[in-house]
Amino acid sequence: MTHRITCDADLEEGMAALRALHPDWGAIIERTGIPPLRRREGGFAGIAAIIVSQQLSVASARAVMARVESVFGKLTPDRILAATDDEMRLSGLSRPKQRTMRAVAAAIASRQLDLEALETATPEQVHALMTAVSGIGPWTADIYLLFCLGHRDGFAPGDLAIQEAARVAFGLPARPKATELEALAEGWRPWRGVAARLLWAYYAALKAREGVNA
Repeated sequence: MTHRITCDADLEEGMAALRALHPDWGAIIERTGIPPLRRREGGFAGIAAIIVSQQLSVASARAVMARVESVFGKLTPDRILAATDDEMRLSGLSRPKQRTMRAVAAAIASRQLDLEALETATPEQVHALMTAVSGIGPWTADIYLLFCLGHRDGFAPGDLAIQEAARVAFGLPARPKATELEALAEGWRPWRGVAARLLWAYYAALKAREGVNA
């Protein structure tokens, strides 16, 4: 059995496993169908894209990423470490994101953060390795784990969209906190990566319905 989610067949295998766990998953799947795979480039470029997207809309993140790439060209640790303050300013990155980008570049260059080791690490190990770098929080590590590494058991309990989707889908009295959602998701192992994608797709369906009703 694969430890990666690489195609729709992997998603379907996970969806079948989740559906067998609880009827609520069947209702979610009926609403969402097969969720988007959402795989993306890994390595430093992948981490950089996640850093850029933090707390931004999709459109805003794309605009900033375009500016970053126009200033730096190919994103590599060496290029970021050699960047001037003026280049950082022109890139459109906020000061905190500039610091994080430089910290990640330095960690990779010094091998403090071993990208190859992340490829075979457990979700817990990926978290520990990535969050040891200044500026990388749990959400960034989760998104890298889910979409750059494609780990089938990655999850993102701190993501607000997933929390809200879980609240509605499972009839919870309030939006669960990250620790509460993480505890709930323990029962979804080893397919938490599929669960996360389904909940994101479910949230998108909820927002679309709200848009129609508005």
